[in-house]
Amino acid sequence: MTHRQIMEALSGLLLVLFVAMASSTIVSTALPKIIGALDGSQTQYTWVVTASLLTATASTPIWGKLADLYSKKLLVQISIVVFVLGSIVAGFSQTAGQLIAARAFQGLGMGGVQALVQVAIAAMIPPRERGRYNGYLGGVMAVATVGGPLLGGLIVDTAWLGWRWCFFIGAPIAVIALVVLQKTLNLAVIRRDNVKVDYVGASLIAAGVSILLIWVSFVDSSFAWISWPTFAMVGVGLAILAAAVWVETRVAEPVVPLEIVKQRGTALAIVASLAVGMAMFGGAVFLGQYFQIGRGYSPTEAGLLTIPMMAGVLVSSTVSGRLISKSGRIKPYIVAGTLILVGGFAGLSMLDHDTSLWYVGVAMALVGIGVGMSMQNLVLSVQNTVALKDIGAASSTVAFFRSLGGTIGVSVLGAVLAHRVTDNLTHELAAAGVPASSSGAASSSTLNLSALPEAIQHLVRVAYGDATGHIFLISAAIAVVGVIAALLMKPTALRSTVDLAKAATDTPAAEDEAKVPAETLAR
Repeated sequence: MTHRQIMEALSGLLLVLFVAMASSTIVSTALPKIIGALDGSQTQYTWVVTASLLTATASTPIWGKLADLYSKKLLVQISIVVFVLGSIVAGFSQTAGQLIAARAFQGLGMGGVQALVQVAIAAMIPPRERGRYNGYLGGVMAVATVGGPLLGGLIVDTAWLGWRWCFFIGAPIAVIALVVLQKTLNLAVIRRDNVKVDYVGASLIAAGVSILLIWVSFVDSSFAWISWPTFAMVGVGLAILAAAVWVETRVAEPVVPLEIVKQRGTALAIVASLAVGMAMFGGAVFLGQYFQIGRGYSPTEAGLLTIPMMAGVLVSSTVSGRLISKSGRIKPYIVAGTLILVGGFAGLSMLDHDTSLWYVGVAMALVGIGVGMSMQNLVLSVQNTVALKDIGAASSTVAFFRSLGGTIGVSVLGAVLAHRVTDNLTHELAAAGVPASSSGAASSSTLNLSALPEAIQHLVRVAYGDATGHIFLISAAIAVVGVIAALLMKPTALRSTVDLAKAATDTPAAEDEAKVPAETLAR
């Protein structure tokens, strides 16, 4: 494909990717109104977000493997249709249960879009040039994740729209992307005889991951960390995943090829992606809540205050992508990105209810720069070390673990935050001479501050603002794991051919191209 053809197809891919990514965070600022309008409970409040993340995470490797077996273009179009249908049904939901079910269905489409867009890009652009375009991809993904709350806030604060448009707004844009891709995306379909889809392995992976994510979502709220539901759910989830591993080692076409996952580069990229995933989702969700609950800003204002993080991601992902294409070196940018990410989280760990906004902005910008330099480049690193026939499975596996890290991060850090808020609020109320039990603030005030007296509202904001820094300290510690994984990765030069096998047949020396030092290849 020429550069013009690539940009035409890329416009449709990036458009639908933006809509799919934004749909997972756009509801965060609208949830109080949504749940109130549908008479939902606290558990349903959580599951409106968790349901889509869960199904997207569980389905990602399945979509990726299907992309190695069938038409990539057709699969992209199917995932878009699933997403559009889920969005429309979610917008028309009359109960919280209907909304959760629609979001779960919508998540299947989201998982497909997130995995297949990267697969399509890998199929039409040689790795040597991919860094240039991956900068756009990483920027769109990050802006959608961070900008979702801003868009949701604007929709909720606009009286003539209403919360249902948080779901409706993505449908027409996705349809436009579908039309654009029909005309511009032209990928060769490689048909293989005796294709075998590992339905058993796919089902086991989806079931095992889903059970563990359900446990993460409910632990410490519905039941204790050490309790029989914990032992039962974790035990069953791990047993199912162990069975999945056993199946994957014995089938002809595994969903997650273990020989790829066991490779040093892929394994380390997976570890680093877990940390980056927690940064992306945790940062977007909890910073938005910090500004609204801890500082008292409106949903729209909270979205605007996250712009430094969004700008950091956009600029760093674009610039680093171009620099990687120019130099052929990937590892230095991933290492630098993870280090900056740790620094940004360390800065955010100092937050309290009256921290200067300029300080918060600088720390958020560092987090954004770190995410932009590492997130998409981890996928690029893996794509550069596997054959074309395995790119779908390898890319989607890294995306799968990044999404898994984000889902676990939101759930676990949310539980830690809730504990910290309760402890802080109980202390503040006791110091003010108000029994926590009589005010009811310790258990429900973070969801509906307007129903509380003004004096109690202030105490809740102080408790919430002071507790937020603690979860970012945990995030910084987790991000250190990403730094270690990045440092252990072997330096790899971008190859200039689409496939390893093609390179090996074209020239005798081409098979060693991936081993050429980056400096030599750049010259």
